[in-house]
Amino acid sequence: MSPLRESRYPTVAELVFSARALAARRPGLCTLREVGVSRAGRPLHLMSVGRARRAVLVVAGAHANEPAGGGTLLALARRALREPGLRDGVSWHFLLCADPDGASLHVTPAPRTLYDYHLGFFRPSGPEQPEWAPSVLPPDRLPPETRALTGVIDELRPYLQVSLHGTELGGSWVQLTRDVPGLAEPFAKSAAQLHIPVETGASDAAGWPASGPGVHVMPAPEASPAYPSLTDDARHSTWYHVHRYGGMTAVIEVPMWASDLVDDPAPHPAPDAAMHRLAERLLRDAGEVRRVLDAAAPGPAPGPGDTGGPLLRAAVWGLELVPGLAADLVRTPPADGTRAYVGSVDAFARRVPLRAAAMLRRALSGTDAGAAARLERLVAHWSDAFATRFRARWVPVEHQVEHQVRAVVAAAHHAREQSP
Repeated sequence: MSPLRESRYPTVAELVFSARALAARRPGLCTLREVGVSRAGRPLHLMSVGRARRAVLVVAGAHANEPAGGGTLLALARRALREPGLRDGVSWHFLLCADPDGASLHVTPAPRTLYDYHLGFFRPSGPEQPEWAPSVLPPDRLPPETRALTGVIDELRPYLQVSLHGTELGGSWVQLTRDVPGLAEPFAKSAAQLHIPVETGASDAAGWPASGPGVHVMPAPEASPAYPSLTDDARHSTWYHVHRYGGMTAVIEVPMWASDLVDDPAPHPAPDAAMHRLAERLLRDAGEVRRVLDAAAPGPAPGPGDTGGPLLRAAVWGLELVPGLAADLVRTPPADGTRAYVGSVDAFARRVPLRAAAMLRRALSGTDAGAAARLERLVAHWSDAFATRFRARWVPVEHQVEHQVRAVVAAAHHAREQSP
């Protein structure tokens, strides 16, 4: 096992500082450059190791609330510089943070509990997420972060793009835009060694074929979605942009807190009844948040630097997903009847209103102290209930990073064997 050094999540500024230091130390092999700017004018940085035409692109920070990817990216860059074998005919490219604006609003770099994590929570609405924007917006309205990412893909034409993601509570899983035979075994071995459960029934991959436990392959375009009400479609995201050059994308998820309830392949005794209960709770919890929002004192119109704007937009966007999602859970047959899948949907249904409450609390804290206090009580109660229900246990940051590093290296190796 390689050394485990990271004990907390690096900030974007620390990522850039470390990347500059690596480039200065190995100028003939490592470079750092700006490849675009965010909506707020923050630079987007790309670090490259090696100059081979065959490329791997690793993207961190696509979701502001999933911080492990930054540490993983640095560990990968250091390993690529240290191990010539990784650079044998392959260049490595690292987009340090795909959404620096979002990262500036998610302010829990070292949470002690789920409650701490949600007090500083931010995740933008779908149209403002760099990877997902193409699935919900026309090309002329794409944010600059998305255009920068697709521009890097157009330049590098990587045979593999890896997007580093995570979940606050659950297990680890992989989503592939094309199958990578041989990946499932090293992925499962790494998870077992680091005591990270494999999420075998991830709701994010509901109905997708599996090439191994926790390794899911995105379905063909004609396949029906598991949740018809959700407008975002992975097949129209930036994950598929690389396919025009013969490449593919691997999305590697790792949990902050682990739950052994999400890797139980046993059949659930009553999955349909469970979906009805989850839908009812989802509607009830979201209704509590909506009532606080409807009764809140209106604040001033957000200015250019007002964080209440994106926080409020994201909270409302999440609440607006709820009626359709609850209907999907009731009307659509469960994509998987295992306990693992029902547990994953249970976690998903808890996240939506909890995240909305957390962001709305922050958005209203300066204009309606009473509403913010009511929301904070919901965040505290729901965070504790979430952790208790799933018997949450913290995964050390160094284990999160090490698992993602191993999965990326394995994916690069096995995907290269198949690439033209």
